[in-house]
This record gives sequence, C-alpha cells and structure tokens, in this order.
Amino acid sequence: MSTDSPTVGGGSLLVAWQLKSKHVLIVGGGDVASGRIESVLPADARVSVICPSTGLHPLAKRFIDGPHQITYHDRVFAGAQDLVGVDMVLSAIDDVALSRVICSLCRERKIPVNVADIPESCDFYFGSQIRDGPLQIMISTNGQSPKLANLIKKRIERGLSQQAGKAIQKVGELRARLRERAPGVGGQVSKRRMKWMVDVCTSWEMEELAALNEEMMMRLLDDGWEKNAIPRPEAVGGIRKRGKRTASTLFPFEASVLPTLAFVAGVATATVLLASRTR
Repeated sequence: MSTDSPTVGGGSLLVAWQLKSKHVLIVGGGDVASGRIESVLPADARVSVICPSTGLHPLAKRFIDGPHQITYHDRVFAGAQDLVGVDMVLSAIDDVALSRVICSLCRERKIPVNVADIPESCDFYFGSQIRDGPLQIMISTNGQSPKLANLIKKRIERGLSQQAGKAIQKVGELRARLRERAPGVGGQVSKRRMKWMVDVCTSWEMEELAALNEEMMMRLLDDGWEKNAIPRPEAVGGIRKRGKRTASTLFPFEASVLPTLAFVAGVATATVLLASRTR
C-alpha cells in the first residue's frame, strides 16, 4: 500500500488466529453453530458445545459423535460458570436476550465473543473461507453482506489453480530445507534467502512448484541456491509447463472477481485476505 493512500476506517483487522489447544465454547447446536464447529476444528481448538440434544442439527451431532476433541453438554447455557477457562465464545442461538447476556458476560471477562446475527455483539466476524491444505482465503464484508461474500468466494474458487494448496506445501518444504542449509535470522543471509525463495516462486509455474519432490528440491538447492541461480524445472528433473507465463497463470481469477468487487463496493465494504503464498 502506498504511503500516500488515505486510511479508510470502518474495517476490520484480518488475522489468522491461532487456536491450537485453546478452549472454544460454542453455545447452540443448530445450522449456524454447526458451521462454527466446522470452522474451529481444523484450527486444532478444544471445543465445548452447550445445547439441549433436542436442538442439535444432524451435522453438529455428527461432529460431537465423531473422533473430534469436543466436550458436549446436553443443556442450556448456565451463566458465568460456563465461561471459566474459556478462551473464545461463539453464540448461535435464537434467544436474543440470552445472546446479549452471553456477550455481556464475555466482555466483562475480556473473552472474545461472536454472537450470530447481532453485529454489535461481535468482537470479530466470520467471513466466507476457502481452504486448500495450507492455503486459506477469507472474504469479509464486516458483517454487512455474508451472501455477497459467499458469491465472491465462489468466483475466486472457480479461478484458483487446483494445484495451489499442494504448491504452497512444497514451497514450505523447500523453504525449511533452505533454512537448514543457510540458518540465521536477519542479516545478509536472511535477505538473500528471502530473495531466492521469491525468485523461485515467481519464476516457476504453480503446477511446477506442486510437482517438486525430494530429489528435485536437493538439486534445486545445489544448482540454484549454492550457485545463486534459479534453475528451470527441467534442469532439476521437472517438466516445464508449455506456454507463456503471465500473472494470470498463477491467479487467473482477476477477470471474474474484479467486476464483482466493483458491484459490492456500492453495497458493502468488502475486504479480501489472500494468503496464497508462503514467502
């Protein structure tokens, strides 16, 4: 972003919240609550669900009965005692009055809380998400239009390379091997290491990166890093993809997404977080 660009308020800080081993309490067991459970489980959170069994959605029941780290309480929310040791609360119930009470109790205890369908009772929002292995993309309208966020998500999904997630995984492995060969934080080695990884990512196609194997990585480090060069895929045992490389080869969805974003701008403030590359 240019330093001359004006700062526009009213948005949110989009972050990748690490929930591993954190205790997440979900109040409710309906359709929305099922989506909340589905969102936090891949983050390796410790999940508790409070909901009478009569209100459990089939998907929520499958999660609870499955091999997941979920503690289930077959009852209604009992008050402050249910918040002891909790790191995050997601409320998804039809009782508006109780939802506001839950929000108030959480804020008194400085527990981050999200109350479905009540934006002012949310410390954070859930956006439409795309996930492909290590790749995660979030589209947020800051609670103003979840449906439009979902439409934008579908357009991005149609344009993403099917190899994106695998490519990111392979680049992560290559980066780890490079750090072992050239350790250190900061300084000239760190700068050179970062630049070399950037050059590899921008010189190779997504599919070529996804095809990296152990032998190719070692040859790439020997013939590339050690010689301060960027070998072509075929030079290290890969196959060069035919055709001229363009920016849209990596992210061919611009043409379909931009018209949608232009439309959304007149309806809601849309923010797209795209972390499709590991530097």
